[in-house]
Amino acid sequence: MILVNNRDKVEWREGMTVQDVLDAMGYDYALITVTIEGTFVPEHDYETCTVPDGSKVGLFHLAHGG
Repeated sequence: MILVNNRDKVEWREGMTVQDVLDAMGYDYALITVTIEGTFVPEHDYETCTVPDGSKVGLFHLAHGG
């Protein structure tokens, strides 16, 4: 099981990537920051960075405006 944003649980599966977690959560925001256990994951690694079972993942949608 993966804990997202300290509240949502996502069922873990072998080989799960950051992009898989984003898809499971329905996140398709253009600007999003991802951390795994507090470590920043660059956007270019979302498809290849695997998420270990039991991880705490932070997904932060960046909003801007005036």
